[in-house]
Amino acid sequence: MSIEVEGLTKFYGNQIAVDDLSFSIKSGEIVGFLGPNGAGKSTTMKMITCFLTPTSGLAKICGIDTSMSPMEVKRQIGYLPEHNSLYLDMYVKEYLGFVAGLYNLKHNADHQIKLIIEKTGLKQEQTKKIGQLSKGYRQRIGLAQAMIHNPKVLILDEPTSGLDPNQISDIRNLIVEFGKDRTVLLSTHIMQEVEAMCDRVIIINKGKIVADDTTSSLQNTFKSTLILNVEFKNEVDESALKTIPGLNKVTANGPNRWKLTAEKGSNLHEKVFQFAVQTGNIILSQNEDEQRLEEIFQQLTK
Repeated sequence: MSIEVEGLTKFYGNQIAVDDLSFSIKSGEIVGFLGPNGAGKSTTMKMITCFLTPTSGLAKICGIDTSMSPMEVKRQIGYLPEHNSLYLDMYVKEYLGFVAGLYNLKHNADHQIKLIIEKTGLKQEQTKKIGQLSKGYRQRIGLAQAMIHNPKVLILDEPTSGLDPNQISDIRNLIVEFGKDRTVLLSTHIMQEVEAMCDRVIIINKGKIVADDTTSSLQNTFKSTLILNVEFKNEVDESALKTIPGLNKVTANGPNRWKLTAEKGSNLHEKVFQFAVQTGNIILSQNEDEQRLEEIFQQLTK
């Protein structure tokens, strides 16, 4: 296993941030590490990357104990923290050369710098000072420094934060390509990002794991819920919709468009049709929707 975590726990005084976490990730997996703010994601990542010492438990990277051989662990990992600290007075290429030196890339440093600059889309910016660049480009530099030494494990805390949609697409493709024969653990609040990139999802809440499975298996687990998107021809009052028997939730989706949630087997299609007839309205469209990861996340972390 590339990442092994057993009973990992972290206290800050009397406050528990991470509570007895155990999981493992093998090579070639891209795993989404999800949770609400304050759930313990960043603390866990900092312990795995040797920036924090656990109160108890252990973590191993490629079989190496983080508490016993932190320097060797750091050679195996690339890490992009949530707050991407950079030397703003350095030029992009100069900074990456500095990072290459830290990893002792003597023989192929120039080749690696050139390669990572091209992969992260920094070619046009390489002769500029980091302080002159936008947050999106600074995030690309953070990714470049995490990947420059070709690590076996990549740990990313909010990797697409501050990027525009085109940049997000580029970085996603880069992470997916990188993760084909390596291990990637990434934290994000963007559920579409997880669905697009991740083989598996670990969700934590209040420092504990509440789910650890593939996205498809999680969606199958929560298939007891039926989500129906309905568009009416005429305006509908929300309070009137809520009188439909068996509804769990009513959400407005636009003018005369509603998302209705009920239990599977509740004959919701028929009940909505009856509602339209009784209120003299017309249904323009009606279709079922898959239970999205975002909704599953909300149910697990409330």
